[in-house]
Amino acid sequence: MAASSRFSLAATRCSLLLTAAALLLALTHGAHGHGAALSSSFYDGSCPGTRDIVRRVIQDARVADARIPASLIRLHFHDCFVNGCDGSLLLDDDLQAGIMTEKKVLANDRSARGFNVVDDIKRALENACPGIVSCADILALAAEISVELAGGPSWSVPLGRRDGTTTNIESANDLPSPFDPLETLQEKFKNLGLDDTDLVALQERTPLGGHSASSRSGTARQGSARGRW
Repeated sequence: MAASSRFSLAATRCSLLLTAAALLLALTHGAHGHGAALSSSFYDGSCPGTRDIVRRVIQDARVADARIPASLIRLHFHDCFVNGCDGSLLLDDDLQAGIMTEKKVLANDRSARGFNVVDDIKRALENACPGIVSCADILALAAEISVELAGGPSWSVPLGRRDGTTTNIESANDLPSPFDPLETLQEKFKNLGLDDTDLVALQERTPLGGHSASSRSGTARQGSARGRW
């Protein structure tokens, strides 16, 4: 590959990482804390090793699966897209509680991945600080650290979210889907105040997963590579 081509790819990767970081920062700052103020120092007293624990688990998982950072970023995005960043994406079906999981909607089913790493992070945090760190904050921290590990910028994500206890299937069904035509994806992002650059940063696989999204007949062909995140 020519030096100019390598430089162009590196510049594009850096630009998309910066855009993804900015969007994640906006999402996490805009997310509600169910009445509690969000702060990057929220766990400094109750669980001071939180960030280090999350980082260690992701680094270990990345050894076996280099795509894990991209998968964790996507989980956080899909969580925030629906009910705000409340961890509702992690809830399983519970008929007694009247909960239908968001994991089975078209945009997530057999496509969203990394739940096992989130479970590993939760387990490690419970061993260190039982009952302290919310799953919503785990998703936010995992996304932030994943951007940094992929060569993007670092920042202090605000923490202190409480976990949601309900899901929103109607909104989850409106998530950007691997099978959406490009025009539909653009419309869904526009409805959140996001533009085409934001769409590329959050849907494109090149910056983190090493794969580039392609299009044919106006369709974003993520459906042809389900599970690559």
